[in-house]
Amino acid sequence: MKPFVDLDAVAAPLDVDNVDTDQILSKQFLKVTTRSDLGQALFYDLRFDAEGNSNPEFVLNQPSYRQAAILITGANFGCGSSREHAVWALADFGIRCLIGPSFADIFSANCTNNGILLVTLPAEDCRALLDEADGRCFEVDLQERRITAPSGREYLFAIEEQRQEKLLGGIDAIVETTRFESALTDFEQRDGLDRPWLSR
Repeated sequence: MKPFVDLDAVAAPLDVDNVDTDQILSKQFLKVTTRSDLGQALFYDLRFDAEGNSNPEFVLNQPSYRQAAILITGANFGCGSSREHAVWALADFGIRCLIGPSFADIFSANCTNNGILLVTLPAEDCRALLDEADGRCFEVDLQERRITAPSGREYLFAIEEQRQEKLLGGIDAIVETTRFESALTDFEQRDGLDRPWLSR
């Protein structure tokens, strides 16, 4: 997983509450088991019409936001089912940071495990950031827990220390588990002696 330290990127405004994981990635794209190439299906039903033509009104289709790596959202973003594919699609598209008033719990954990920073701010701060999301770059400093808007205004945010460490170090669940490899090996050896019938 790519570490997240600093990000200087365009922020796209998606001022919609209760965007669920089916809107983020529609069910027809859940058949794959790899994380690549899902970015083209991100927000598919919003980005494209029934014939597959690009919807020029959708924010990520607009020239100013096609390279956005930050998404400023409405409340309760990522609600609905727990599909991790939705987070894979965001990451594959290039989204590294989501800023909003609130996020669904399982979605939040999935984001951390895939290197996406979620920043929760008061609704009035999110509104101010939405107003500045006009194609200019925002700065996100995870070490200092600070967002700097294009105007220069700074917003400090809170994050659980464990989540911060995982993102800064690029530590996903697999890497975290391998830290305990020697302890797991010791346990398996002891358990094999205590309960040999399980290893037959």
